[in-house]
Amino acid sequence: MKTSTPTQHVGDYLREWRQRRRMSQMDLALEAEISTRHLSFLETGRSQPSRDMVLLLSEKLDMPLRERNIMLVAAGFAPVYSQRSLDDPALAGMRQAVDLVLKGHEPYPALAVDRHWSLVSANDALMSLVGDVDPALLKPPVNVLRLSIHPTGMARRIVNFTEWRGHLVERLRHQVDATGDAVLAALAEELLAYPTPDAAVRAKKPAHDYAGIVVPLQLMTEEGVLTLFSTTTIFGTPVDVTLSELAIEAFFPADEGTADALRRITAKRQSAAARAAE
Repeated sequence: MKTSTPTQHVGDYLREWRQRRRMSQMDLALEAEISTRHLSFLETGRSQPSRDMVLLLSEKLDMPLRERNIMLVAAGFAPVYSQRSLDDPALAGMRQAVDLVLKGHEPYPALAVDRHWSLVSANDALMSLVGDVDPALLKPPVNVLRLSIHPTGMARRIVNFTEWRGHLVERLRHQVDATGDAVLAALAEELLAYPTPDAAVRAKKPAHDYAGIVVPLQLMTEEGVLTLFSTTTIFGTPVDVTLSELAIEAFFPADEGTADALRRITAKRQSAAARAAE
């Protein structure tokens, strides 16, 4: 099991997360059903929290499992939540479940990513849409946000590039607020720094406006412009750090024309694969 080494006193760490959640000492004390005096003593180091108190406060602060382990170690206790590789036999059932969801979503694209948006797995429908990109962007670990927004990635085929990038950056910022992850914060700044592709090489935007409901991805393909919206699925009750950070991003067609095009693209890819196997 891997854990990060804490560099802060447990009280400083506790105060940092309380402030990140925009909670006063009274707010957190009420949630945890302890006195504000006791909480103040924990934050200043005048009192040392018990193991159960660390777990209680981290739960009330809705801290990620990874951060709960760090706070436990900072308080002098062993981590509680395991952190296994996705190749670990203990997670084989969960990995099979992810692959089943991805396969079952075809002919629509879907992928699984870790906490830093590195690609864990993808279905054939998703790979059919990647197209011609810089091979360097496809070297593991593949960051799917960098792959889509980088100038040598899929950016030049995203019709509503500015809108889609803004959506992704906003999602990253929400994740940073929730997790305090410096890697995600740096990734958001990186995406913002990429130049906007020349509008002249992108197709005209479809007449439909989905922005009032969802932010769509409008992607130019050999079948024309596809308009997609996405949903995110996570495991509901994980007690493993790796599993808690795994997310499935599934794309759905926003109109019937896109649905038909996705079926044709997937059929072509499957036919080509079958011929190659003969």
